[in-house]
Amino acid sequence: MSRLKDLRTYIDKELANITDSDKRTSATAHLYGVSLAATILAKKRGLNEELSAMSGMLHDLHAYKSGSYDDHAHLGADLARKVLEELGITSKEETDIICSAIYHHDDKLVTDSPMDELLKDADVIDHCFKDSSKPVKEKEQKRYDALCKELGL
Repeated sequence: MSRLKDLRTYIDKELANITDSDKRTSATAHLYGVSLAATILAKKRGLNEELSAMSGMLHDLHAYKSGSYDDHAHLGADLARKVLEELGITSKEETDIICSAIYHHDDKLVTDSPMDELLKDADVIDHCFKDSSKPVKEKEQKRYDALCKELGL
């Protein structure tokens, strides 16, 4: 089994614990959507596609498990580290890369490392393209505009 498939199996089991079916569906769609967007951006930008996909799968897991978005990026990075160490599917360096991206993913107005930026952008893609009837959030507008330009949209 691939590392990403192992991680997805773990995530799916965690999401199955969400009793509200609408919240569970939304969580699943968002994590898989961000993971897919991260993979596409990684391929375009020459970054590690597998680590990008893994960061997308894990980035909001803490929020979904706890039911709270309070400090979810920082707490989510801690949870991701525990999950990756428990599963034993990444090296320490790979875990650090994934956890840094998760830690910084909510800082949409700050520029960080290329992998951190990739996860922020993948999150914005999922937020903005999943339902185009919703307005783009103010903190995501600049990033959204840059992504549209980068992707030729």
